[in-house]
Amino acid sequence: MESNSSQVRPTLEWPQKAWNLLAGVRSQSPLIQCITNFVSMDLMANTLLSAGASPAMLHCIEEIPDFTPHAHAVCINIGTLSPSWLPAMKAAAELCSKLGKPWVLDPVAAGASSFRLKACMELVEMKPTVIRGNGSEIVALSKASTGLTKGVDSILESTDAVEAAKLLAQASGAIVAVSGAVDIVTDGKQVIGARNGVAMLQKITATGCSVTALIAAFVAVDKSSALEAVVSALSIFGVAAELGMKMANGPASLRMHLIDSLHGLDEAAVLSHVNIGSLP
Repeated sequence: MESNSSQVRPTLEWPQKAWNLLAGVRSQSPLIQCITNFVSMDLMANTLLSAGASPAMLHCIEEIPDFTPHAHAVCINIGTLSPSWLPAMKAAAELCSKLGKPWVLDPVAAGASSFRLKACMELVEMKPTVIRGNGSEIVALSKASTGLTKGVDSILESTDAVEAAKLLAQASGAIVAVSGAVDIVTDGKQVIGARNGVAMLQKITATGCSVTALIAAFVAVDKSSALEAVVSALSIFGVAAELGMKMANGPASLRMHLIDSLHGLDEAAVLSHVNIGSLP
């Protein structure tokens, strides 16, 4: 989500699509169930609230049968994965598939351990609507190999993972998003780039987790156009960061202004800032 000079051919229709989806989130206020890590819960919930969605940070397996059917989308993030949480993740994913509800997988540090990679692959087999990760995570999933991640930090750029993302999308049936200087989104055939954001987002923990939650909200509004929803969510989050950065003095104040900017985004700001287009 960091802006750079990589070539993206912008399309005039994209800013309007992004605004329409954000307006849809605000008017429909979709309920997004997040089974996520302890580090990210606060920022994820506030990101969803500021965008107009309704977050539910619920991960107890005993509540899945009663609660998940009422959610409009589910976000599953394995950041602080433990054996006790995995059954709830699987139960929610299975229920979403059964009910035709979208769910989004964030495979945090997928290749860092065999346990983590195995859990991710089991979740991928449960047909997520969207998979969003950094370059290393997507390569690890695509090749089902270890040793390509360094903690939760990416050692690959998003553009390095384009082919891996396309293969993963083809194999899983999911829309695959790779966060980076240019956010890459693919359905296995077409590849779209979103070039919004600021470098300082990398200095704030859980921004990647939070944009995954925002993706879930956008997909909940328009599941039939999941690729467009994913690209739009990434760009909108990046625009909010760009506007927030103008008022920030560092990571802590950017975090605050990011939330404020996302809450206050209007149509004029979206139409003038969104930078989305097909990749050459």
